[in-house]
Amino acid sequence: MRKKFSAALAVAVLAAGMFVPMPRAQAIDAWAIAAQALGVFGAYKSSLAAVLAMGNDVHAQVESKRQDLAEQGRAKNESDIHLVDGIMERLVEHGDYVLRANSLPFTWALTDSPVFNAACYPTDYVTINRGLVHGLNGNVDELAAVLGHEMTHGLRQHSAHNYAKAAAQYYGMAFLNMNTGLMDWGKMNALVNYSIAKNVTLPTEYEADEGGFRIMTSAGFNPGGGAAAMARMGYYLTYETQELQEYQDPTQKDLPQDDFSDHPATEKRENRLAQYMTDYSAGHVTVKDRKTVCIDGTPLFTVTWTDENYDNSPENAYLAAGALARAFHDFDAAEDWGLALTRDGGATLRGDARVNELLYYFLKTSHTGGQLRDLVQAAYAGEAASGAREKLRAEEQSRADARAKERAAVEAADAKAIEKMRENSDAYSDYGDTARALALMERVFASPNDKDRALSYVIRARAYAARGDAAAALQDADRGVAEGGKNVLTWVNRADVRRTLGDREGALADCMKAMEVDAKSPYAYLIAGELYDEMEDTAQAQTYFKKLYEVEPRAVARIPDTYLKDIDKKAYDKRIKEQKQAREEREKALREKNKKESKIKS
Repeated sequence: MRKKFSAALAVAVLAAGMFVPMPRAQAIDAWAIAAQALGVFGAYKSSLAAVLAMGNDVHAQVESKRQDLAEQGRAKNESDIHLVDGIMERLVEHGDYVLRANSLPFTWALTDSPVFNAACYPTDYVTINRGLVHGLNGNVDELAAVLGHEMTHGLRQHSAHNYAKAAAQYYGMAFLNMNTGLMDWGKMNALVNYSIAKNVTLPTEYEADEGGFRIMTSAGFNPGGGAAAMARMGYYLTYETQELQEYQDPTQKDLPQDDFSDHPATEKRENRLAQYMTDYSAGHVTVKDRKTVCIDGTPLFTVTWTDENYDNSPENAYLAAGALARAFHDFDAAEDWGLALTRDGGATLRGDARVNELLYYFLKTSHTGGQLRDLVQAAYAGEAASGAREKLRAEEQSRADARAKERAAVEAADAKAIEKMRENSDAYSDYGDTARALALMERVFASPNDKDRALSYVIRARAYAARGDAAAALQDADRGVAEGGKNVLTWVNRADVRRTLGDREGALADCMKAMEVDAKSPYAYLIAGELYDEMEDTAQAQTYFKKLYEVEPRAVARIPDTYLKDIDKKAYDKRIKEQKQAREEREKALREKNKKESKIKS
């Protein structure tokens, strides 16, 4: 799921003029100029490049998260946060997927929004609303399916490609309209929006559903989680939501095609995800009428409600069936199940007890443990003739081969892509995110196209230092300087490593060496100035901040007020004036806020 209407809103920014009526001739002339200058393909390529570049920028990722939390608020319930973190960590660490060379590692946050939704930004930041967690009743497997879906949007870079395709459709339709003059602009907008929803975003939603299923099952979650999530979502959006924009009209569910929306109909998605579960079981496990679990068409049991507030039978059916599907998938013979009948008429089997929990419950209440044993034995006996298991393994091998090709493409990424990975790793270290910094450096060191291995060592050293691993940091930093002593960046990065580890004298020595290598590089002067300031040697600090300003005037923001006053009085006065104005604006805003609150209380 992506944020509703996000594609339409994004394109509206591109085509803002189209929504403000102007004389028709002027509109055509304006679009004629744009279309002739860019062309439809040019519009697509330009938009795609811009969004992909943003998606591969750590600062944009951090800003995505910051703005989202500023707007939605950070969730306050620690249990919800722990739940989401656990699911995302498991998906990210154990899911079978490949990050593209120009993609960032996933990051995420749980917001305080009550809306039933989650979304993946082009920066691979996944935003999850507490409304989604509560709407799915905190069910681990249902949440895993939704979050795997969002990860697929990021992995396949759907936001970037959808935005670019939408832009191209706007340009294309505008070009057609200006040539024929047969359609007014209002009708054209409606047609383009419909085309975008049907031809651009809907296909990626289906792809994300399947991708999410593959990620969550490979990470060990219940294969029935996706269909269960859709069943729950359908009920929630029809009978429970308090958000008008989320409401799903039950009278529209039997339409022959998806309605005017950028997401497929919930029931269609439920059926598709149920089929993925069946395929995952080598075709053995199905759910009939959303409540009866069958093996090779023979009913095993019919589920009942387990929730006091609503009929959650469909969810129960898919989750119980999902446990069976996982067993059929993971075990190549009936005896591998470790089936053991219980005194209450149920049965137990090998596997994750959490995944099997509902299966055990309904086997016990229906007293069908013995029947399960017989059906499982018959199912495997029939595979020799049907070839179902060979087909399953062949399909999985085909997907594995495709992922292997994707991994090979990442490892063969060109020098420019590797340089960007190293740059992003350095940015993560600046933010204190050492896990992602080191993850990117692992990709850099695995590449044969790293053209500056010495620099890579000192960049990785910064990540180790930020993590507190002094031994690894110094080992990498020393090696980087030894192999790349003619590069000023190896010296300034080792200076930063030594500074982080508390070795100020060593850091200053590296700064002096960096100045010898390149007297015009600003970084050594900056670090030296900051170090002397920390050591309360104001005279030396003044000297190096002054040199910093001489070689790079744009670094003025890094010079403290104390030193800037003597270095450039004009720049200092401007800063003080701006600080005063900003302070006055904040105070004014606070007074207005307090005034409004007082009126409300009175």
